Amino acid sequence: MATFLHVTRVLVLLAAFFPSIANAHGKVALEDDPCVHRVGGNLVHFNAYQPQYEAKGQYCTDIPKEGETFLVVDLLDPGLRAMPVEVRVVRGSSESTEGQTVAYWPPAVHPDGVVRGEANLSKGFYKLIITPQGFSPSHYLLRVQQFDYGNLTRNAVGPLTILLLLAVMLYELSKSKRFWRWRVSSHS
Repeated sequence: MATFLHVTRVLVLLAAFFPSIANAHGKVALEDDPCVHRVGGNLVHFNAYQPQYEAKGQYCTDIPKEGETFLVVDLLDPGLRAMPVEVRVVRGSSESTEGQTVAYWPPAVHPDGVVRGEANLSKGFYKLIITPQGFSPSHYLLRVQQFDYGNLTRNAVGPLTILLLLAVMLYELSKSKRFWRWRVSSHS
């Protein structure tokens, strides 16, 4: 019985210390949001949408399917809203910005703080490059319809830990004399 209580406590502690198993994006602090980047000291936030597949789905760098994709860059800092900002999507993930341009939005001022556009993305890697006038560009590496082993690992840790702890509990229970006496008496 003491082993059962010990394992239960371990499960509760794991749930308390590893809430990231849920992998929620919408409830993280701005500085921890993987979709927020700095451009010349100013913050920008990127989201991609594919409403034809999932009406409320929001994606950052891992886009689940190929096809028409709405790309939205939020200029979080007011300073960026008063200057022309250019956005370009280039096929490939190399460090150079040379490559096949699949979408381009010329420099324009965005007083509402939102740069939006569409691109038809096929399976592969892309670089979304944001260039405010007078600043060095910043970029997001996009993965379209690629298998994410890191995400699989993060999502599997919780269930595998619980499964392992249940196996330990069952093993400890099988060694218990009380369990064996109960089992023998119930089969007699």
